[in-house]
Amino acid sequence: MPQPQLSKLEFQVMELLWASKEASIREVQEALAKRAPTKRPHAYTTVQTLVYRLEEKGFVRRMGKVGNFHVFAPVITRDRAQKCLLDNLLGFFGGRGKLVMSHLIEAGELTLDDVREAEDLLKSSGKRRKPQ
Repeated sequence: MPQPQLSKLEFQVMELLWASKEASIREVQEALAKRAPTKRPHAYTTVQTLVYRLEEKGFVRRMGKVGNFHVFAPVITRDRAQKCLLDNLLGFFGGRGKLVMSHLIEAGELTLDDVREAEDLLKSSGKRRKPQ
């Protein structure tokens, strides 16, 4: 079963929840506004819809109520969400990372030290690509 995907804004909401451990929709809205003070803040109902969608996707859950506000907490870790995003990205390339690696090298985002570290990781995992 494919893992639900996060939009860019949903990932930003998750970043806030990972940092704070739990928050109300109002707190998320205010924190989003602080991150981009030059932009027009998102409406409360927009943030509410985002959080409810994250709940439906299984990324957050309601922890309880404080006054009239529901408090939400992340269900998955940042590491797990990032791995899902990378898996989805690799899916566009048929599961092969060569094009992604080439782009990262050309963009200057991947150094020789990064490649050596990846090579060491690959060696220690004992995994080798199966011939096709």
